[in-house]
Amino acid sequence: MPEPTLPPFLRPQTDGLFLAIKVQPRASRSALCGLHGGELKVAVTAPPVDAAANDAVIALLASILGRPQRAVTLVRGHTSRHKLLRLHGIAVPAAA
Repeated sequence: MPEPTLPPFLRPQTDGLFLAIKVQPRASRSALCGLHGGELKVAVTAPPVDAAANDAVIALLASILGRPQRAVTLVRGHTSRHKLLRLHGIAVPAAA
């Protein structure tokens, strides 16, 4: 079976995936907004204060993927709009 082609914002790892995102805080609604450069754009209603936007991103992605919040961890970009998250225990076909 051929290897599935992944979008540019996903990078496979041994026990999950890395997900590159661009966050839009203080949006009118929380949602996945599509491709933005080589990243997935994620809008959240939370402000970028005291990690509220980071927490909202993790909660949104965990909800969409049907996984517990502990399966989504922020690796890089704690104070930036450009973030790298690790999705633990998610297989490539399930995410693509």
